Amino acid sequence: MEFEMNQYTPEIKNRLKRIEGQIRGVLKMMEEEKGCKDVITQLSAVRSAIDRSIGYIVAKNLETCIRNEDKAGDSAEELIQEAVQMIIKSR
Repeated sequence: MEFEMNQYTPEIKNRLKRIEGQIRGVLKMMEEEKGCKDVITQLSAVRSAIDRSIGYIVAKNLETCIRNEDKAGDSAEELIQEAVQMIIKSR
């Protein structure tokens, strides 16, 4: 059994596009020599958005994989453990 996604939803792609825009905004703030506190605040928001995106991708993949395993009559325990390890590694 392997935990793997073959397609990504428009929703996750839009999330990443928003993150891309946030990164551009941070770069612009740096070019405009905005304060360190403001830049760090925005970078923290980017990190949070990335963490949420990772969680979303893992959750959606896990959901799909568990349904497939259930249809095949197999246990999803290994998939769940792999998903947990992916989340841990992302931290």
